[in-house]
Amino acid sequence: MSRKRILIVDDDADQQQALAIRLRAAGFDTAFANDGMQAVALARRDKPDLVLLDIGLPGGDGFVVIQRLKAMSQNRVLPFVVLSARDPETNRERMLAAGAEAYFQKPANNEELLATIRQLMGEPAEQAKTA
Repeated sequence: MSRKRILIVDDDADQQQALAIRLRAAGFDTAFANDGMQAVALARRDKPDLVLLDIGLPGGDGFVVIQRLKAMSQNRVLPFVVLSARDPETNRERMLAAGAEAYFQKPANNEELLATIRQLMGEPAEQAKTA
């Protein structure tokens, strides 16, 4: 069985690496995009199983990334999990309305984040507890 791939979209290299370590330890492959334009291009080319997305990005913010990828027919079922340090009162509902399946405030609880990712990918939730 091939490992599922998560596209991490964040312009903070430290945040990318921290997430990659957690996700790889949980059995996922990861890819990275540093800005909105790169995220759209990589998602189109590599077809990840899930996008873990920051809101504040150069080259098109998280809202633009979701809109562009949702508009592409091959990615309409692509789940998005937003992980942001921005004010959740202002952004949570807007991101969910744009098509995100979940919204987490940075720093996110690792167990909750992994459980949500596994659920969105159709994997058993108990695996998240052992990761």
